[in-house]
Amino acid sequence: MLSRSSFTGLAVGLFAVYVAHTCWVMYGIVCTRACPAAAEGGTAAAGGCVWPYLARRPKLQLSVYTTTRSSIGAESNVELVLNVEDFDIESKFERTVNVSVPKKTRNNGTLYAYIFLHHAGILPWHDGKQVHIVSPLTTYMVPKPEEINLLTGESSTQQIEAEKQTNALDEPISHWRSRLTLNIMVEDFVFDGSSLPADVHRYMKMVQLGNTVHYLPILFIDQLSNRVKDLMVINRSTTELPLTVSYDKISLGKLRFWIHMQDAVYSLQQFGFSEKDADEVKGIFVDTNLYFLALTFFVAAFHLLFDFLAFKNDISFWKKKRNMIGMSTKAVLWRCFSTVVIFLFLLDEQTSLLVLIPAGIGAVIELWKVKKALKMTVKWQGLRPRIQFGTSNDCEKKTEEYDTQAMKYLSYLLYPLCIGGAGYSLLNVKYKSWYSWLINSFVNGVYAFGFLFMLPQLFVNYKMKSVAHLPWKAFTYKAFNTFIDDIFAFIITMPTSHRLACFRDDVVFLVYLYQRWLYPVDKSRVNEYGESYEEKPPKMIHRD
Repeated sequence: MLSRSSFTGLAVGLFAVYVAHTCWVMYGIVCTRACPAAAEGGTAAAGGCVWPYLARRPKLQLSVYTTTRSSIGAESNVELVLNVEDFDIESKFERTVNVSVPKKTRNNGTLYAYIFLHHAGILPWHDGKQVHIVSPLTTYMVPKPEEINLLTGESSTQQIEAEKQTNALDEPISHWRSRLTLNIMVEDFVFDGSSLPADVHRYMKMVQLGNTVHYLPILFIDQLSNRVKDLMVINRSTTELPLTVSYDKISLGKLRFWIHMQDAVYSLQQFGFSEKDADEVKGIFVDTNLYFLALTFFVAAFHLLFDFLAFKNDISFWKKKRNMIGMSTKAVLWRCFSTVVIFLFLLDEQTSLLVLIPAGIGAVIELWKVKKALKMTVKWQGLRPRIQFGTSNDCEKKTEEYDTQAMKYLSYLLYPLCIGGAGYSLLNVKYKSWYSWLINSFVNGVYAFGFLFMLPQLFVNYKMKSVAHLPWKAFTYKAFNTFIDDIFAFIITMPTSHRLACFRDDVVFLVYLYQRWLYPVDKSRVNEYGESYEEKPPKMIHRD
């Protein structure tokens, strides 16, 4: 069996290896090795090198077609929606065009976009050096349930009933992707033909020109920019929809990085993650600056480490806890209630599994803590369970007295605020159902006033003039995560109530630190395991 210190050291060591390996992989992606012959000043005929066709500076043209077929072989059954003559690969642009929606697409079908990069003045069908890429302009999603005012029945949208889809609410229907983001790798990079990167190789098209091999322009569609918020439901009466086509050049390093990220998102969808789940991951990459993205990675890695260490120490603390001296039972009950409410709220909002699964695990752990705090035991009488609660000693009863006194003062402020907030939201905010209103009212109370339920523990500490009973190791790791959450609050998109909740925890933890300074650890008092440092174990009597 590993000791606690060695187990923690092993976890930190594995974390360091993981970070080092990730940095090495990222370095290999961003810094691609060029062809040695070209790097040494070789000519275009240098053996084994693959040269960029764009270095010849050809005149190019960009054409975008739409069709209901996933593959086309000629200029039939296609519609030209955008044509950019004298296309400059160095200049970015953004244009919005109207696209005709065929009847097949309106009937829950699919529409594809074919993007061609070819020589100017030549149709793509007749250009042997053209490159093209295909992207669906539609996707399938379950439409978001309509929200109404629960008292008046007023809809949040003024849609006409006749225009609504006849599909069942839980059946996926076609949605329109209103954005199409194109990139072309513009670097005159010379690849080593014997070690082409696998990620870029599948986007490359080779041509033989004389004695040298060239790769045609690498055309890439940024699928990460296709966000759920930009999707539009395709109604049967819709004949045209807007499509915003944007273009920008891209470096080789960023192209390879983006390919890997898109593959990661695709892998999540293959493992059962929905379009909405994948969109949460996309938002991290698209809505964040590249430097912030690198910072986010390291911050998230440390957050994961501190989460694990806090989890380990918290479980160890409660596993060995024999009494509730100096611990606020009502604070434990409140943490359990708030964690379960937040989990139900995330479940009702169909939040990403990346957030839902950890929240569910946390709710189970808090329920286990309540069982330990109330000293609950379950005994079976046949098929009927019987729950029994343990008794409290004099010190625990004194702690409970302080805890009850703190909750009495707190209820004068908390209950009117929660009831008032729930009433205001019922009158002014629209919800899917009464259950949705109830859960949202609870979770808003948790986010807005949840920190007030941390105050009973502060009050118990004040009355007992001691903080020796608290799990300070777990608190320390959670404190680091609290400050990390403050960083995420600035760089990650999240609800305002959740962002404010990050900062309110800082204030409470600072008060805990002040109490730790104010009440030095007295070794005559019990620690978090119900033990006193000055208690000596009974001596064993040895018989001669």
